[in-house]
Amino acid sequence: MPKPSPRPALPRVAGLPVAVAAGLLIPLQGRINGALAVRLDDGLAASVVSFTTGLLVIAAVGFFLPRGRAGLRQVLPAVRERRFPRIYVMAGAIGAVFVIAQSFTVGVLGVALFTVAVVTGQTMSGLLVDRLGIAPGGKRSVTTMRILGSVLTVAAVAWAVSPRFSATTDPAALVLPVLLPVLAGFLMSFQQAMNGTATVHYGSPIAATFMNFAAGSVVLWLLLLAKFAIAGPGNPLPAEWWYYLGGPMGCVFIALAALLVRGLGVLMTGLGMIAGQLLGSLALDVVLPAPGAVVALPTVLGTLLTLVAIILATLPWPKGALRAGPGGKGR
Repeated sequence: MPKPSPRPALPRVAGLPVAVAAGLLIPLQGRINGALAVRLDDGLAASVVSFTTGLLVIAAVGFFLPRGRAGLRQVLPAVRERRFPRIYVMAGAIGAVFVIAQSFTVGVLGVALFTVAVVTGQTMSGLLVDRLGIAPGGKRSVTTMRILGSVLTVAAVAWAVSPRFSATTDPAALVLPVLLPVLAGFLMSFQQAMNGTATVHYGSPIAATFMNFAAGSVVLWLLLLAKFAIAGPGNPLPAEWWYYLGGPMGCVFIALAALLVRGLGVLMTGLGMIAGQLLGSLALDVVLPAPGAVVALPTVLGTLLTLVAIILATLPWPKGALRAGPGGKGR
């Protein structure tokens, strides 16, 4: 069995800011996919458009870049030789769940509330995935500081979006729409770990991203064709170019997450991207506010507290300090 690429992982000091930068794109993608879903009057069709455009973009990048072509040539041998569990090639199905959640719920919840739902699910599963050792960096101990940072992150995000709850006339009506992005966020950590492992064996995040979009596109197209057979097609595609930027943005943050989890681990990668999501959501609500968007003091302070929580979870605490349980090896 061929050994994984020996390329070193991106150092934490450089990787965490990259994770934050990647997270900035997520709320913007959510706004675009949500707007497309409204324009098409079909959240599933909007998800298909997002994934298909992303697949075309990453296929073109993989074809034109030598490293991309080399990585794509490793896909079939890696799967055939079982260098990693074959189910990992279906990581894109998790991405499909995330995009469906965006398309169906951002218009109802708003970007801020969608973000806190995703963050809650992602933070819970980040600790679990690191502990299981699914990511290429292996098992990472669940220390007290990592748990504290995670809990503080969720609390800070909830505080940041609390004005959105007080602005709605019927908070109970948001409960069911919130469950889908919570599930999508919970699955995201597994997707990042699976893509990260595949990246090590392909030798390129481009190949892992291509497989991610290919698997997600297949799932979404099958669902859309079944819907068409029952209800017929919806509205025609819009002519405005910006409706089609969601997929390319997904290429960027999926590829970066696959690259970062090896050095940062799933939890730290997720927390960095969470910080980017909050900063991006705040910027969107200030510059291009959506209906119902509220920017108040808790929004700003909650965002700042989230950054503090992430720093707390990533500080180089002394080995063995504040260990959550026996048998761990610390951070």
